Amino acid sequence: MAYEVKLVKLINGDMVLAKWDEEKKQLKDPATLQMVPTQTGVQMMLLPFGYPFDSELTGEIDGKHILYEYKSVPEELKTKYLEASSNLTLSTPSDLKDLSNLAGPGGKITDLSGFLKK
Repeated sequence: MAYEVKLVKLINGDMVLAKWDEEKKQLKDPATLQMVPTQTGVQMMLLPFGYPFDSELTGEIDGKHILYEYKSVPEELKTKYLEASSNLTLSTPSDLKDLSNLAGPGGKITDLSGFLKK
């Protein structure tokens, strides 16, 4: 089942990033978005909604607790959330732009003739 990732503000003021279950009208595997001041500005940190007692992204929040839904979720934030909730590392198109350089200078990925003995 595919879920849409949503960024919302709850009625208690928490900013939450979670998978939206349209059928049940609830947020699944919520992560709270914390703003941490730094010397150069502000940094965002994703934490499990149940932190410090829960160390994994689990649980549900009923949709009736949503005060505001942001129109769009920045792709980098969505990627970080999906990595945290799935324990997988996701690639972006910019990660794949130098794929042709993996075979070495002048090499081609599909050229297997150099591996064959004569």
